[in-house]
Amino acid sequence: MLEISKLSIRFNRLDRRLRQVHTETIHNLHLSVAAYEILAVVGSSGSGKSLLAHAILGILPNNAQVSGTIQFKGEELTPDRQRRIRGKEIALIPQSVQYLDPLIRVGEQVEQSVRQGDPVALRRKAFNKYNLADYVAKWFPFQLSGGMARKILVSTATVSGARLFIADEPTPGLDTFAMTETLNRFRQLAEDGCAMMLITHDIEAALTVADRIAVLYAGTVVEIAQRSDFTENGERLRHPYTKALWKALPGQQFVAIPGSQPLPDALPKGCVFAPRCSSATIECEESSPEPRTLRNGEVRCLHAT
Repeated sequence: MLEISKLSIRFNRLDRRLRQVHTETIHNLHLSVAAYEILAVVGSSGSGKSLLAHAILGILPNNAQVSGTIQFKGEELTPDRQRRIRGKEIALIPQSVQYLDPLIRVGEQVEQSVRQGDPVALRRKAFNKYNLADYVAKWFPFQLSGGMARKILVSTATVSGARLFIADEPTPGLDTFAMTETLNRFRQLAEDGCAMMLITHDIEAALTVADRIAVLYAGTVVEIAQRSDFTENGERLRHPYTKALWKALPGQQFVAIPGSQPLPDALPKGCVFAPRCSSATIECEESSPEPRTLRNGEVRCLHAT
């Protein structure tokens, strides 16, 4: 459904001396999502998760330069095609509730996203699924709680009839029941033949529904693993960063990762994780590894076995 190859995103800006500065925030990123699949994209803040979503949808700011290829259903996603199918064949479930129009009642906003069928009936069906009372349709966004607003955003995307969904941090602010319902809805969409990209920092939530996990670090994918690889002490995982993330979870060893993720304008010459990796060698510091297939997954590490 979606195939991304060698994606790089660079931003141009002026520094204090009015000189052009170029900052590459995503570099040489490879990713794919198939129909009937949920791919979770996980990583810390600043790793490039939301930028990836905006690049697919073609909603990056004007000072962004994009290279590489993004294909949807086997055809390249050109800027013109992105405009034509955005919100129709590809739908975003955004991170911020500010995506809701403050001047339009929320029921009308959901109904406007319906492409086929009775808008009112489909909106009511979505509201019922997420335990939203029908009278909420007459409310404006400022009258919603944070959790209710996120349910509206999810409803708006799911009634559109899209085939690819990009959910950007859709669960913060939801109670446990609502989060489970939302994730189960994503699972239902995948089982109906849709493709789902779930962008989140919550690995444990992702593992309840995702088929594969793509791990982002400093603007690139360092590993793509099967859900079943996240087990016990993480010995099935391939990349040192993924293993460290797994061990840092409260339900695991709760061990902090030393150091911090590098800023986009201060990336190391070689492997982006080398400065924090206890297994790094001189070779890691000098050359950036390319992604390779390993044990039914993908990894960007010179020494992964």
